[in-house]
Amino acid sequence: MAVRQQSRHDRTEESAPELSTEQLLDLFGDEYTRRVFEAVSEQPRGGRAVAEAANVSRATAYRRLNDLRDAGLVTSEYHIAPDGHHRKQFAASVQHLSISLDGGDIDAAISFGR
Repeated sequence: MAVRQQSRHDRTEESAPELSTEQLLDLFGDEYTRRVFEAVSEQPRGGRAVAEAANVSRATAYRRLNDLRDAGLVTSEYHIAPDGHHRKQFAASVQHLSISLDGGDIDAAISFGR
C-alpha cells in the first residue's frame, strides 16, 4: 500500500521549480548525486536500498535524495508494510535530462514522464 507524502518537498510537474542549466549541471556534476539518481531511476527504493545500489553511505544517500527532492527531480512516498511499519520510498519524477551545445551555448533541460 502506498500513501503519498504531502510536503513542500513533494513536487509535481506543474509545481516543480524551474531549474537553470547551471543548477542542473551543478547538481548532476556530483558523482554521488548521479549514482543516487540512477538508483531511483531504475526502480523506486527505500533509503537503505538506494545507498546499497549507489554504493554510498546512508547519510550520503539521504543528503543527495533531499537535494534531488528539493529540485523536484525525486518524489517520496510512504509504503505501509503488513506489520504496520511504514517506510519511505524514493522515485525519479523525471524521465529525461538532455544537454545540448549550440553555438557555444550549453543548455540543459529535464522532461517529466511520470
